Amino acid sequence: MADTINTKGQKVPTHVALILDGNGRWAKKRFMPRNFGHKQGSKNVEKMCEVAWNLGIKYFTVYAFSTENWGRPQEEVDELMRLLRKYMEDCIERTSKNNMRVRIIGDKKGLPEDLQQSIAQLEEKSSVNTGLNFTIALNYGSRDEIKRAMQEIAAEVKEGKVSPEEITQEMISSHLDTCELPDPDLLIRTSGEQRLSNYLLWQLAYTEFYFTPVLWPDFDQKELEKAIEFYNGRDRRFGKV
Repeated sequence: MADTINTKGQKVPTHVALILDGNGRWAKKRFMPRNFGHKQGSKNVEKMCEVAWNLGIKYFTVYAFSTENWGRPQEEVDELMRLLRKYMEDCIERTSKNNMRVRIIGDKKGLPEDLQQSIAQLEEKSSVNTGLNFTIALNYGSRDEIKRAMQEIAAEVKEGKVSPEEITQEMISSHLDTCELPDPDLLIRTSGEQRLSNYLLWQLAYTEFYFTPVLWPDFDQKELEKAIEFYNGRDRRFGKV
């Protein structure tokens, strides 16, 4: 899918993936508990979805909760789950109003039953929308995703539906959680950290990486425009000359 061109003559990446980092540090700087930072970070996600669409981005994927995040203090995990429940409840009306399609990737079976039901309802209700494709990585880990994909393909081999020689990169991609999405063109990580943290490892093979010291609750349209400007300075050859 080709990049769009904005009013400044810049290429706008079709698919932007984000690692939303720095909520806790943002709160600490204000002498507030970490959960306050997560709440502000959640509000910023809503705002940035609208910004992304207005700038011409078609796919916007955020890392909300990893498979490793269960190891955080229980109070923090409980608050994150509460925020996610509230977001799912509010999101149905919001997606209809904004014509936004929402997908959830990750191991949904590992989430509380009521949250699984809310996710299913949200995905079904928003599936007819034709605006921004907003994807939330929830209980997501890329290695876990690849493992689940390999288990599905192994089962098909065992059943005789496919032979090992027929396994291709395209087949593997079709079994990933992101099978309906194009690979990200640009990855943004906030807060100054420069690692992938088990996020979209397969899909990021030829993605451009942009790291910013800005903490996620402070990330705004101006900062996203900076990332797009950086993206325009890259020469994307995909391994070719």
